[in-house]
Amino acid sequence: MMTLNHTGVSHTVFRLLGIPGLEDQHTWISIPFFISYAIALFGNSLVICVILTKRSLHEPMYLFLCMLAGADIVLSTCTVPQALAIFWFHAGEISLDRCITQFFITHSTFMSESGILLVMAFDRYIAICFPLRYSTILTHTLIGKIGVTIFLRSYCTIFPIVFLLKRLNFCQNNIIPHTFCEHIGLAKYACNDIRVNIWYGLFVLMSTVVLDALLIFVSYVLILHTVFHMSSQDARHKALNTCGSHVCIIILFYGPAIFTILTQRFGRHIPPHIHILLANVCVLAPPMLNPIIYGIKTKQIREQVAHIFFPKQK
Repeated sequence: MMTLNHTGVSHTVFRLLGIPGLEDQHTWISIPFFISYAIALFGNSLVICVILTKRSLHEPMYLFLCMLAGADIVLSTCTVPQALAIFWFHAGEISLDRCITQFFITHSTFMSESGILLVMAFDRYIAICFPLRYSTILTHTLIGKIGVTIFLRSYCTIFPIVFLLKRLNFCQNNIIPHTFCEHIGLAKYACNDIRVNIWYGLFVLMSTVVLDALLIFVSYVLILHTVFHMSSQDARHKALNTCGSHVCIIILFYGPAIFTILTQRFGRHIPPHIHILLANVCVLAPPMLNPIIYGIKTKQIREQVAHIFFPKQK
């Protein structure tokens, strides 16, 4: 469908192709997508259920983990079902408004996850560097305010892009070689000047995700400085062990994202389907693996999950 305006034709309906160049393999590719989504949905729902129902887990670290699990469910649900519909039913048609809505939810949730990882690093910093003041600093009231701030920051920084996209006239191609909608991936089909979109998108990335990563790095520098000045080796080992699962999740979240950005920027000769697969790894791998990592590395969660599936016989 197209609309006419003073600049000519503007597309209002687009078609997502899935993974270009691998159309014949879509059915096989859908299998790991479906399995990953099922694990992410089940694992994160289980983590949320365990944390909310067990009062002993109503501590800052677990409440932040609960927020992360909720964001993981939203991120994967906003992208994977669309990809599966393309793979299974060739249902790639999407309206402009729906495309922008998907982009808004996906990007704001991704930024929220980055913010949650930052406050989880702050939580570990307070727990290790100021253990006696931990419970008085990170109160439930403060945790609630932090949660609201994280999501408001994400929504407020992404929301202007909605208007930047709505002002464009999409008079070029309406075929999008992707499994979901992205900001610049959609804007590049406009006939207008999109430099404002590019620069604002860069500003959002630098002021949120990149800044979060830098602050997380600083937090762990301070944590390591404190840990290696502890007199007891057992205390050092315990402190480092509490950070292990968080560090794994940080690497899992920022690693694929950084690699994707680098390949998009410098990988001119990398086939398009590699870029699309990497983008999907960013929204598939963390939601699937986060609950597994925390389930394995965190004794309290592991015990509660074991109690659910293998209740003790009386």
